[in-house]
Amino acid sequence: MTPRNFLAAAVLAALPLSAASAADYPERPVQMIVPWGAGGGTDAVARIMASVMQEDLGVPVNVVNRTGGSGVVGHAAIANAKPDGYTLGLATVEIAMLHWQGLTDLTYQDYDILALVNQDPAGLMVAEDSPFDSAQALLDAVKADPAGTYKASGTAQGGIWHIALAGWMLAEGLEPTQITWVPSQGSASGITDMVAGGVDMVPSSLAEGTAMLDAGRIRALASMSAERQDAFPDVPTLKEAVDSDWTMSVWRGIFAPKGLPEDVKARLTEAVKAAYDSPEYQEFMTGRGLGTIWVPGAEADAFIAASDADFGKVMKAAGLAGDD
Repeated sequence: MTPRNFLAAAVLAALPLSAASAADYPERPVQMIVPWGAGGGTDAVARIMASVMQEDLGVPVNVVNRTGGSGVVGHAAIANAKPDGYTLGLATVEIAMLHWQGLTDLTYQDYDILALVNQDPAGLMVAEDSPFDSAQALLDAVKADPAGTYKASGTAQGGIWHIALAGWMLAEGLEPTQITWVPSQGSASGITDMVAGGVDMVPSSLAEGTAMLDAGRIRALASMSAERQDAFPDVPTLKEAVDSDWTMSVWRGIFAPKGLPEDVKARLTEAVKAAYDSPEYQEFMTGRGLGTIWVPGAEADAFIAASDADFGKVMKAAGLAGDD
């Protein structure tokens, strides 16, 4: 057999095996990385999504929390994994923010984005024993205290909830440092700290405070949304509460390392869509007050590109990003 004929035969022999391998996907458990701690909104969305996806895929989908570095550790773990369909992640809005801070070179372009599956507005919450019974009362107190005595938490320095609060301060004509930010690993730890008296407020999504709100341990003063949220109809918007036009939301999506085989990407997208449409996912999200949004593939790329540009503008104005 000539070298050319041998090579052709080898290629032909390999084709059925490759096709069979793709058809057999997945053959082992899939890992879903969460860049934030257990107990928060990102963790909750990831766990319900994983539990429904594994029914469709026929293998376990195991959620792994990889925290640290303001979200860099987990997002890097997703991007740097082998693009074989066995590592996914629930990426968060911070992937459109971290590079502006110089914390990583990673951007949304370093991933294959399967779909965005969740979007929630920021809120404004205080402990049940807080002296503030309205957003206006809190704002008045903050304006009267330029020293930055009041403290807030709910994410890392420069994270989405920090930007939500800093952006609101800027919208009010105040310095973004008017309220001192206390970094945390996520909203769950920030709310716990607030209930314990360590900070005065948490501007995370109201959904992430559902359990404490239901228990009467904290109070919701406002929502940073254009309209009142269906899950929290009694909570006014910032526009209603203090006549502010400032709005801010977090989004989350199922990302994979860049370079997924097209057939594997198609299979995973199918599984994500089936999970998103399932009664289990929809009922869980509604029950937790979490918002749903379906933005797949190329549409998600365009959505995040616009979000990325907007964050750059706000973060520069707040002094949380470089000039480049």
